[in-house]
Amino acid sequence: MTTYTEKLPYITDSAYEADLWNMLRGKTTTRTDALNKGVDSDTGAFALTPGIQNKFNTRLVREGLFRSIASTVHAYDNQFHIKTANNQDVATWVPEGAAIPMATGREDFEELILKSHKLATFFKLEEDFVQDNTFLLEDHLVKRLAKNFGRAEDEAFINGTGKHMPTGILADTGGADVGVTTDILTYDDVVKLFFSVKPEYRRNAVWVMNDETALVLRTLKDDSGNYIWNHANDTILGKKVYISEYMPGAESGSKPIAFGDFSYYWLVDRRPVCIRPLVEKFALLGCIGYLAYEFLDGKLTRSEAIKVMQMTA
Repeated sequence: MTTYTEKLPYITDSAYEADLWNMLRGKTTTRTDALNKGVDSDTGAFALTPGIQNKFNTRLVREGLFRSIASTVHAYDNQFHIKTANNQDVATWVPEGAAIPMATGREDFEELILKSHKLATFFKLEEDFVQDNTFLLEDHLVKRLAKNFGRAEDEAFINGTGKHMPTGILADTGGADVGVTTDILTYDDVVKLFFSVKPEYRRNAVWVMNDETALVLRTLKDDSGNYIWNHANDTILGKKVYISEYMPGAESGSKPIAFGDFSYYWLVDRRPVCIRPLVEKFALLGCIGYLAYEFLDGKLTRSEAIKVMQMTA
């Protein structure tokens, strides 16, 4: 099977890069032969060059929470399936000459089918700035795209339904397992959620919640007056706390706290980011519009790796 990367050998060409920036700066609206090779047939946009894509990826890790705690995979094939093992991998002491135990059987594997969901962002820039050679257009575009995409990604990786978007960790189907059910946030329930996660997943586990929930947990104490939240290093029971505005509060029926090993959430890039300038459309406003796309999916490959607290209705 030909991969998407193999279809784009032009993106390392100096001619493609030069023509791309002339197009993005509005200096030309005519596609050259080089750009014609690089246009995405689905969107009419142009793939970023490897150098720009790398800068974007680095910035995206800073802007998006899941880009720093989940596992990122590049899968540019047209079709891509993940096969996850349900059995527990172990190391075993084996006497010399004895048979080595091996787990066999297709029933040990679950197949997750990845899709290619389209995420789009649009913004405008003043034409005078864009066409000024002293204006660092590349840096500005990278920062703007990373910020917009990073926020939208995190919302989907938490609350996504799987329909036209990734499946989030809070999804009823395909999301994290419920570790604790309660009607109010208590010290004991937080401890129960911690121990509902198996030790193998607790080793690299983190907490994810919003500001409102974090404020409540900062005040929780045990019977001896000890805080559950370590205010010196922002940890709970020795595990780091991450704040996301896309986690719900502790309302009836919500899932306000997630705890576990988020490396089992796979964030899968399906194509390089592509961008399309809209020069003529906003010419009367003295602006150039930019329409950019990501194609990606996200799935939790092992539901027991992350546990959530479920508030009763």
